Amino acid sequence: MRTTVGIIGAGPAGLLLARLLHNAGIDSVVLETRDRAYVEQRQRAGILEQGTVDVLREAGAAVRMDREGIGHDGIELRFDRRRHRVDFPALTGGRSVMVYAQTEVCKDLIALQLAAGGPLLFEAEALAVEGAETDRPSVRFRHQGREDVLECDYVVGCDGSWGVARKAVPAELSQVFERTYPFGWLGILADVPPSHDELVYARHDRGFALLSMRSPTVTRAYLQVPAGTDAADWSDEEIWDELDRRLETDDPAWTLKRGPITSKSVTPMRSHVHEPMRHGRVFLAGDAAHIVPPTGAKGLNLAVGDVVTFARALTELRETGSDARLDAYSETCLRRVWQAERFSYAMTTMLHRAPEAIPFDDRMQLAQLDRITTARSAETDLAESYTGLPFS
Repeated sequence: MRTTVGIIGAGPAGLLLARLLHNAGIDSVVLETRDRAYVEQRQRAGILEQGTVDVLREAGAAVRMDREGIGHDGIELRFDRRRHRVDFPALTGGRSVMVYAQTEVCKDLIALQLAAGGPLLFEAEALAVEGAETDRPSVRFRHQGREDVLECDYVVGCDGSWGVARKAVPAELSQVFERTYPFGWLGILADVPPSHDELVYARHDRGFALLSMRSPTVTRAYLQVPAGTDAADWSDEEIWDELDRRLETDDPAWTLKRGPITSKSVTPMRSHVHEPMRHGRVFLAGDAAHIVPPTGAKGLNLAVGDVVTFARALTELRETGSDARLDAYSETCLRRVWQAERFSYAMTTMLHRAPEAIPFDDRMQLAQLDRITTARSAETDLAESYTGLPFS
């Protein structure tokens, strides 16, 4: 099998890259280890930056998003029983975000790929990436019970932190920067309308809480819990009671709406960056190169930035013969990645209470939040980072 770009992984990064390349007249093949049902059901991020929304629209993949997504012009910070709304458009020149689940993005892109794109092979397990330093790299994979080889001009690994693409970068050339946090998020989905029309980020002495949504009738919420917590150890009533405590406010007009919880799980929290993001003709994108804690809503959006950068660079090479942007891929992406890591780290440490926290740490968190809510420059930095930095 032969193609220009071999894409490993049919998550939002791999699928969007295939769409962008198709629109640019560049052929590709997507290999995905899991079956289609799994890809279309796995729960992941739900906040799309302004730039991600714009790219999906330009790619012709936003019809359902524009119909069903929920536009958000701000978030609420809640701390010390106070409420403060951050107005994104007022602080960023009109930028905002969209609530639209990653599962839905994948469904839309899969439908487009199967209808008008290049091959998309489900249950095709990538076994190894070979020849990264040559002009004919290849992906060895297993599909329908037999091994095959996909020969490419370029390979883009969108196959996550445990995929095979990263292994194509020699260990002696790799640097890994990582931080593991001593807490995780207990996340729920509940059949009840959201208690607020925008996301609420709450800092509390008992720990962080986030009030979000999946639709006008489905609430998504999170609680900070110790690392290693089993979601089954929390009853539905205990979860709602704890959300009530951590979201407490002096505003008598606000109440937490409760309903049947349909799903609960615990997400670990870590930061991880692999450098470089390119070796020879193998490029890493998304979780294959970097992971951020979910506090800043950056994971999916960083992956989009990676594949947009690659698609633009390859298109420029085709149109002008210049490979300057392709050569700068890793440097370009990492500049944005580290800014997202900075923002996610700042949000995480400001809003979560560490197990070893002392009263001084508590006062520092409150001082940071007070600064954001009283200084326009600090609030603007949060709004610009949350709605998304430019892709290049």
